[in-house]
Amino acid sequence: MIGPGTAEEAGFGLYVHWPFCLSKCPYCDFNSHVRDHVDAMAWQRALIAELDHFAAETKGRTLTSIFFGGGTPSLMPPEIVGRVIDRAHGHWSVGEDLEVTLEANPTSFESGRFAALRAVGVNRVSLGVQALDDGALRFLGRGHDAQSARSAVAAARQIFDRVSFDLIYARPGQTVAGWQAELDEALGLADGHLSVYQLTIEPGTAFAARHARGDLEMPDEDVQIALYETTQDRLNDAGLPAYEVSNHARPGQASRHNLTYWRYGDYVGIGPGAHGRLTLGGERMATRTHRAPEVWLARVQANGHGEHPRETVDPPTRVREAMLMGLRLAEGVPRYRLLALAGGAEGLASALPSDRVAELVAAGYLADAGQRIVATAAGRQRLNAVLSYLLP
Repeated sequence: MIGPGTAEEAGFGLYVHWPFCLSKCPYCDFNSHVRDHVDAMAWQRALIAELDHFAAETKGRTLTSIFFGGGTPSLMPPEIVGRVIDRAHGHWSVGEDLEVTLEANPTSFESGRFAALRAVGVNRVSLGVQALDDGALRFLGRGHDAQSARSAVAAARQIFDRVSFDLIYARPGQTVAGWQAELDEALGLADGHLSVYQLTIEPGTAFAARHARGDLEMPDEDVQIALYETTQDRLNDAGLPAYEVSNHARPGQASRHNLTYWRYGDYVGIGPGAHGRLTLGGERMATRTHRAPEVWLARVQANGHGEHPRETVDPPTRVREAMLMGLRLAEGVPRYRLLALAGGAEGLASALPSDRVAELVAAGYLADAGQRIVATAAGRQRLNAVLSYLLP
């Protein structure tokens, strides 16, 4: 039954992880790998088998979104993408407005697959543009140039119902004026959605090693703040306000799949290293699959899935996870959802200290009108610190 506070209220998604890339970007800490050869048919069989495994436990659900992520899922043969989509249709009820997103790189090879991907059911594409400057693209280790990115966005808009692309800012040496010009060009290319991420140094990446050696100097804090504020102001003025910390959209163009995550809904995750959250038998379960592609493949071939043992998410952890995700959203987190996750007012009071909420409200980082808790603009700019204090 769909009702306030239930997992169904936030939608039900399927995430499909394709872990392979042509090269590893120096900033990337995702579960992505470079391989000389991939046995496409073996991977198709394994993805379908793991999908069947999870579908057997979630019968009767209505699927609202599918997301192919990676890695570089636009390297998947379109036939595999189509088989997964068709299998999902066979397992769950599907609404007419099912959102099917696939991440793609803006190379000519991958752009050439757009029509085939649309034919098998993909209706939304998310392009990893990352920059509209050739020097910045070389620095970021991307395999395309700015003109290829422009061409790919234009081609995608001709083929798919909805198109988004990513940009990365706060790059070494980047100026506010230069970023403003890049944003203006991006807005001329954009459809209804832009994802704009601040460059961070993630442990275990090539950039982390360079940064540790002193070979990579990031912009100072004042410049980073100015770049962030410029991003918010420019995109808001253009009619693409931030509905999430790093995601901007026109009304009705937000990513439905990612909203399911941020609203703490249920989703199945298949493929190596995929995570999921499922409500089964009244319990909230955390699922994850083995991360190494070859080990995951062998486990699926042997067992029909590559899952690690599941974990039950207790009520205090549910509240914590819902706040960690939900405060990223401009809409915040409704209290009725928190009450349902906590099992009532007493559980919520234990999991979410009211005195800390009040302190953050007084400091101007949260707004709490009783019906929902929302991070203010100042709070979203400092969200990691806000969450660290709110959820110690």
